Amino acid sequence: MNKQILVTGGAGYIGSHTISQLGRAGYEIIIYDNLSTGTTSAITSGKLVLGDLADRQQLERVFAEHNFEAVLHFAASISVPESVVKPLAYYSNNTANTLNLLHCCERFGVNKFIFSSTAAVYGQPTVNPITEATIPEPLNPYGSSKLMSERLIRDYAIANTDFKYVILRYFNVAGAEISGNLGQSGKKATHLIKVACDAALGRRDNVSIFGTDFDTPDGTGIRDYIHVDDLARAHVDALIYLDGDRALSQILNCGYGQGYSVRQVIEKVKEISGVDFTVIEAERRAGDPACVIAAAERITQTLGWQPQYNDLDTIVRTSLAWEKKSSGSELHLKELVT
Repeated sequence: MNKQILVTGGAGYIGSHTISQLGRAGYEIIIYDNLSTGTTSAITSGKLVLGDLADRQQLERVFAEHNFEAVLHFAASISVPESVVKPLAYYSNNTANTLNLLHCCERFGVNKFIFSSTAAVYGQPTVNPITEATIPEPLNPYGSSKLMSERLIRDYAIANTDFKYVILRYFNVAGAEISGNLGQSGKKATHLIKVACDAALGRRDNVSIFGTDFDTPDGTGIRDYIHVDDLARAHVDALIYLDGDRALSQILNCGYGQGYSVRQVIEKVKEISGVDFTVIEAERRAGDPACVIAAAERITQTLGWQPQYNDLDTIVRTSLAWEKKSSGSELHLKELVT
């Protein structure tokens, strides 16, 4: 019998790319998702159970009906500006719902847990690259809600020594599946590469650069971008790691250890798309750090993770190819990814 795993938020951007790889690896997947941001068209493997993590009774029924060996927890609200306006909603969806999930793990004896966290837990770093030893100081309720979830997971693992976890702190996730079958489908996505691709396709009038006076080579913020297929592979590697006899609980950065500025990303989208869309220079947003780059040595050493798409060209090409495909553009996928 294949190993059964529960994937919360598996119909979303990163979750759907991960279940695609898990399905090819032979896992039996149950996806628990309320489809608030995900789509059924993104589910290429597994069985969907429509439900909300706040519904503890339904969640317990799902656990009772299956023999889960592990939980991969993606489901969360992720907009920093929205979290500032709606902090209680973020603590409810991100922190309280993680607690519900842990209660179910405890009741039904599920002792392997992989959690989607974020570099937002670090706040505004003063030293780059950022290591996992950096003291977390989140600047907003989104980062705080994720850090609180991390602490719930950690404290439960201290009390229950059979329970092992891998917490993955994502840096800037971008790109689309190399096959062209999956990509960023969320209607509210505000990531820079997604926004720039939309401008190249005429879906928006312009792209804003928030801050041109940072202490960086070109004055714009620098971020560590990771291709979503590489990030999905990190989850598969984490699951394999937890299956090992000597696995220890881990907190790991997910990035490449190199950064690109906002201006570099925009110019790359213009170059690949062939469209010189309008760029507007605006004031900095409160709390935006100048530079955020991951120290990525620990994840490669611990999981044996080997990124394959550490290249801005590949990230942008796959993003643009997906956006063209999803918008029904006449330009064929091969023209962008070959």
